[in-house]
Amino acid sequence: MLAHLLARARADFARARLKAFLNRVRNLLAGQPQTLLSYDEVKEKLRIGGPIYRGVRTVEVAKIVGSLNRYHQFDRAFLPLESTSASRWQSVDVAFYQEINLPPVVLYQVGEVYFVVDGHHRVSVAREQGQMFIEAEVRECSTKVRITPDLKPEDLEILGEKVQFLERTALDRLRPEAAIALTIPDGFSRMLEHIAVHRYFMGLDLQRDIGEEEAVMHWYDHVYQPITRVIRRSGILKSFPGKTEGDLYLWVLDRQRYLHAEGKRLMTPAAAARDFVRRVKK
Repeated sequence: MLAHLLARARADFARARLKAFLNRVRNLLAGQPQTLLSYDEVKEKLRIGGPIYRGVRTVEVAKIVGSLNRYHQFDRAFLPLESTSASRWQSVDVAFYQEINLPPVVLYQVGEVYFVVDGHHRVSVAREQGQMFIEAEVRECSTKVRITPDLKPEDLEILGEKVQFLERTALDRLRPEAAIALTIPDGFSRMLEHIAVHRYFMGLDLQRDIGEEEAVMHWYDHVYQPITRVIRRSGILKSFPGKTEGDLYLWVLDRQRYLHAEGKRLMTPAAAARDFVRRVKK
């Protein structure tokens, strides 16, 4: 019986390695992420806090997308990339067929995703065998930004900028409903410049010093929101797949500055947004 299970486990591992190879080719051609996310890289760029122990939980396997220290040994689907892990992988696979209860894996939770601290082979076998859930000891790490299972390594740069933006502006505290998302690199840096310019002109208009928090709230209420309301009502975002309201906000202000440089009267944010919508719909 055991010999039969070992043979099945060897066949399962060979199939998993073949699938990993095919995934690699497919992902290279599609420009999709291949390896697991690195917890250390995420921690550095997103300045996450914790971890805080949350106890044993049932976790969706599909949400486990990263690793603490073995992110080069498995692909994004948790298929093994190295043959050196064969014996360990196969022993876990045999335990699966024998219905042996193995100890919970250990995971770090960051947003909506999980990183494996201990139990990589158990996660890999569970996913290959079609398990939807796995028992895990979870330690949660706090983050200022929303992180989802479709996160790609290149997304970390923009999310890192967003973390810096929120730390500088405290917008998440001042306007908790604000959910600015961007796909444009350096977009959040440009928004910081917009706030600085807005603060300067507020001071000129009101003839007094303007505090940072006052400037941030006024920019959000009287510049950002009027533009995004026009964008939302027009439905124009459908013309730009993969882009966000925040992206179009940046494009609107780019056009507003261009027209002003050409000698046109400076438009209000809402008027600039309506002008942008009209041009796109022509």
